[in-house]
Amino acid sequence: MSQKNYITPIGFEKLRGEYSELLHKERPKVVETVAWAASNGDRSENADYQYGKKRLREIDRRLKFLTDRLDKAEVVDPKTIKSDKVVFGATVTYVNEEEVVQTYQIVGEDEFDIKNAKISWKSPIAKHLLGKKVNEEVVIKKPNDQEEVILITHIEYK
Repeated sequence: MSQKNYITPIGFEKLRGEYSELLHKERPKVVETVAWAASNGDRSENADYQYGKKRLREIDRRLKFLTDRLDKAEVVDPKTIKSDKVVFGATVTYVNEEEVVQTYQIVGEDEFDIKNAKISWKSPIAKHLLGKKVNEEVVIKKPNDQEEVILITHIEYK
């Protein structure tokens, strides 16, 4: 039994765009290069041929990975969620003991981007936040075995 790949509509479109780019643009160019290189004779010392074949394998592996992720995708639009608890797609603001305020959106595994405050729903922080409500204290266990207590101050779905 396969696990669903929860993803936002934006994340789904990014994956689909990458798949389309690889399949319809990059792969045909590499196939053309490999065919040209193969026509030049000895393939054992033909760098264009060797590199092209390697790149084709990489593209095909990535296409298979993307196909699997898209097939398992469960698209969840945060704008349609009505919940007072933290669930997939939530944008959560919390404050820690040092009064530092953090805001993260909980997104799919394929779309996390810590620089843009997007964390995977499978990340340790998200796992601690899921199911919690505003004004709830949450104890987050850090990798160094230390704990941090945070207070959820705001939950929104946008």
